[in-house]
Amino acid sequence: MPAGITGRPRFLASVTCAEEAITALAAGAEIIDCKNPADGALGALPHATVKAIDDAVGHRVPVSATVGDLVPDPRLLTAAVTAMAATGVDLIKIGFFAGGDAKACIAALGRLELGPVRLVGLLLADRDPDFGLVADMAAAGFAGVMLDTASKDGRGLYEVMAPSRLADFVTLARDSNLFSGLAGSLSISDIARVGAFGPDVMGFRGALCAGRRREGPLEEGAVRAVARELALLGRRPTARHASLEATP
Repeated sequence: MPAGITGRPRFLASVTCAEEAITALAAGAEIIDCKNPADGALGALPHATVKAIDDAVGHRVPVSATVGDLVPDPRLLTAAVTAMAATGVDLIKIGFFAGGDAKACIAALGRLELGPVRLVGLLLADRDPDFGLVADMAAAGFAGVMLDTASKDGRGLYEVMAPSRLADFVTLARDSNLFSGLAGSLSISDIARVGAFGPDVMGFRGALCAGRRREGPLEEGAVRAVARELALLGRRPTARHASLEATP
């Protein structure tokens, strides 16, 4: 998808295997996200599985991958990101959980030589996120920043963070020249009100699965329903979408 043609949020679909990736892609997903929902909020898939997903997508859309629910330790995170980059994905998502030194981690990640792979920081809306880290991510050369939820207890993003804070986050990312993403137990009924904040990406897993169980199998009909609802959102051309293109 060429940059700037559509300004509505890109549809990120989290998948667990190549078969789910193919289903999601056919049903309208615009970013394929490799994640293991059974292993935490940002559970990482085996590298071989991530590579199989990336191969199946074949550069038709960007592929992202998480590196797990890791303590923000520079050596731990740089090792995990370096290993994941070798799978060939376009984007690597790093969650900044409690403990450790998030600022030191961001600086260390920014010094990595990862070729075309771009980094996306992820803050946890239900864990008192430090929005000051957005400036550190921008300085370190990250491509984007997202909000998600750590606790998958049925509460969605809109229930754990005040609307004014969500608006502030999107504005801060935009002003820092980072693409912004909103995720966290989003349902199809959340799309219009969350999309109104103007994020560049909206991420889904549970809403795409049988019985809205994030550990359950992906359902093509549910993916199509989310894609249709996102298509109804207004268009907002933005150059930041250039950070969301698949590597040729």
